[in-house]
Amino acid sequence: MAFLSSDLDMQRIQLLAIAVSTLVLFVGILAVTVLKFSAYKTTLESLNSFSRFFYVSFLKPHTGNSLAGQQGALESFYKAQADIYDATRKRLLRGREDMLGLVSAQLKYQSPDPARMGRKPIWVDIGGGTGWNIEAMQEFLDVPSFFKTIYLVDLSPSLCEVARKRFTRLGWVNVTVVCQDARLFKLPENKSDLITLSYSLSMIPDYYSVVDSMTSLLDATGIIGVVDFYVQSTVETSGRNYIGGSLQRHVNWLGRSFWRAWFDLDRVGLEGAKRDYLEYRFGTLKCIDDRNYLVGGICIPYYIFMGKLTSSTTKDGELIERLDAACTESPYLSPRQHRLDMSAAADTVVENRSKAYQSAIVNLSANLPLPSTFYQNTFQRIFYDESHEKHTQFGNEFIYAFTWEDSRIDRHLLKIGPADVILCITSAGDNLLDYLYSANPRRIHAVDMNPNQNHLLELKIAAYQALPYMEFWKLFGEGRYPGFKNTLINRLSPYMSSQACQFWLSHEPVFTSRRGLYECGGSGHGIRVVRWLVWISGLGSAVRELCQAKTLNEQREIWPRVRRVLMSRPLHWAVIGSKFLWKAAGVPPAQTAMILEDYLDQDNLNPFHITLEDTSGEAMWQYIINTLDPVARETLLSEDNFYYLLTLTGQYTRRCHPSYLSAKAHAKLSRRGAFEGLRIHTDEIQEVISRIARGSLTIAIVMDSMDWFNPKDTAALTQIKALNYALKVGGRVLLRSAGLRPWYISGFETLGFSAKRVGSRLPGTCIDRVNMYASTWIITKTSELALPGQDSSKPSVKGQEATSALANLEI
Repeated sequence: MAFLSSDLDMQRIQLLAIAVSTLVLFVGILAVTVLKFSAYKTTLESLNSFSRFFYVSFLKPHTGNSLAGQQGALESFYKAQADIYDATRKRLLRGREDMLGLVSAQLKYQSPDPARMGRKPIWVDIGGGTGWNIEAMQEFLDVPSFFKTIYLVDLSPSLCEVARKRFTRLGWVNVTVVCQDARLFKLPENKSDLITLSYSLSMIPDYYSVVDSMTSLLDATGIIGVVDFYVQSTVETSGRNYIGGSLQRHVNWLGRSFWRAWFDLDRVGLEGAKRDYLEYRFGTLKCIDDRNYLVGGICIPYYIFMGKLTSSTTKDGELIERLDAACTESPYLSPRQHRLDMSAAADTVVENRSKAYQSAIVNLSANLPLPSTFYQNTFQRIFYDESHEKHTQFGNEFIYAFTWEDSRIDRHLLKIGPADVILCITSAGDNLLDYLYSANPRRIHAVDMNPNQNHLLELKIAAYQALPYMEFWKLFGEGRYPGFKNTLINRLSPYMSSQACQFWLSHEPVFTSRRGLYECGGSGHGIRVVRWLVWISGLGSAVRELCQAKTLNEQREIWPRVRRVLMSRPLHWAVIGSKFLWKAAGVPPAQTAMILEDYLDQDNLNPFHITLEDTSGEAMWQYIINTLDPVARETLLSEDNFYYLLTLTGQYTRRCHPSYLSAKAHAKLSRRGAFEGLRIHTDEIQEVISRIARGSLTIAIVMDSMDWFNPKDTAALTQIKALNYALKVGGRVLLRSAGLRPWYISGFETLGFSAKRVGSRLPGTCIDRVNMYASTWIITKTSELALPGQDSSKPSVKGQEATSALANLEI
């Protein structure tokens, strides 16, 4: 037993040594950080400030006791450092400016000119301390003129005294400092339009009552902004569809254990329940998880939350019904009229329900907030389960930074008009923005399984609505935008979903790095390979001449110099013939097989029993030749073919760019209501069209997605049947294929469609500016298919039970 006791003592000593070493290391790093970023002018003043901060935080005993209560505890901690608080916290308390930027952008969106509207907002800053937040808000709003009244509520007399001196110095007479328990604070006038908590919620022991009190302080249209430390794992948030995104939310076990113990020394509680309860009581507008990176690789997790009262949306059952009707193209009836008409219409009404509607039913039934998409300012983005593996497979990367299908040909073939209801794949959003600008269809359903592609589309929509044309051009014409983060927070955020805003905040370097937008993502890898080949081959000057050629004849003269290298046999062997590179470029095996089969058929090689494996490299080589040679011969890169201009240079020019980047398109699409007919679905095509009301679509543009299906399974036929169900008779499907006669065309022809090949890229021909696909098809619906067990003349009543569920809920 003596030996056992000795071992235990040694273990305790080792653990203590580790703890002390960690403390010394962290304090040393913190000292360097504070000294480096201190606002004081001299090193001596900085050392003095840090010494006091270090003494109070780590050495000075807390004198607060149970008799003095929370106020005594706070004074014990803050009294000796109140005058240096701001100087020593600037680097430690990150995210405060971002939170203020988000809430100010939202306030300006809701009330662009409150003085003219006759009601200035009221702001309550809970745990406002020295008043730093209120003064910092001047960066975003003119505080004295924008707000009617500001209440700074804090329980520490020492910090409140610093705040009073601050506002006396500033001369701001609309700020009132209240030294009071936040649980007891009541507004003497109307309710508040803004409540903020900056690193104060974690210091409030009785946080339940404080959060509850805020719901009674806040106006129906008011917002709440919170920034604070946190530590949580994904396990703690799994299954919650209302938190507005979980990108970077997970903190590993070591980080959770260390930071809880560390902050507990100063009575800062990082219990996950504090943030959980906040998200439970308020609907999420924006949610951001980030890290405060100090020196030495040490980082402190913090979050920003912006929300609103859940009652501001959940009492409006008509909103949920309207969104559902827009997602499914079902006729909209008010909930009251809907209940009256349901029994009479049971035999004649087709009723599909969107996933957004179903998620609302689940959350309302469980007394939970709605998914964050329901609380946004705009409702283009439809709820999706971001934790599903079909979405997480893409990681945090978009694949396509630009769309690789010729939208001009689409418009020519389809003759899109104002009455059309279109379903199309989002990709980078370029083509659907072209449709909106040029044809203004009644509705567009943008579908993509990769959430990040839809995040890119959301960014473009926000930029239309918030930025002048030249800034819009810098973002998407040049693909580079210094100061992107500030613009995103202060101007774009009100027009974006929480998930999209969170994604782009974490991808700031896409627009601020040397590469730029178009050299990022999956397609960016391809552009970088092309530019690397140009550089290593010494073709820089020839490519520049090619991209600047003013006539086709000039371009045709330059092309052989470029072709001689890019289409050389060594390059073919090393790059084009590589199966790995084709897979990396996103070409699926089924599509590759179609290319190889066409190659065998065109060259009459089948009688010789040559296999696909034997000819794969040569077939791909020939496919590239048939793509590029006609493009160089028939389309002028500098004036018209922006697809290959972008590939070779990494950006567009003012002379050559997609139509959505024109000044006229910006003028039209920046108008209020320009995107009211757009719905953005993050899902599989099959999932979306199966929920759309029968006969409601007029056009479906599916790009080359049908090529991705495996000919050996039935998934393609299932999607064709769903398209027949969703399209009206006479409705059309536009598709492109790497094959001249895709195997699934016969499936369309046997399931109520007629097929017409409207473009064939035979060797030497150019069917559009991209010329990447072997064929283009218009598939027209000619007859209805009966659903299983149903006469095609009698619609179904799918979804009746779901309607009753919403009708009976107290919304």
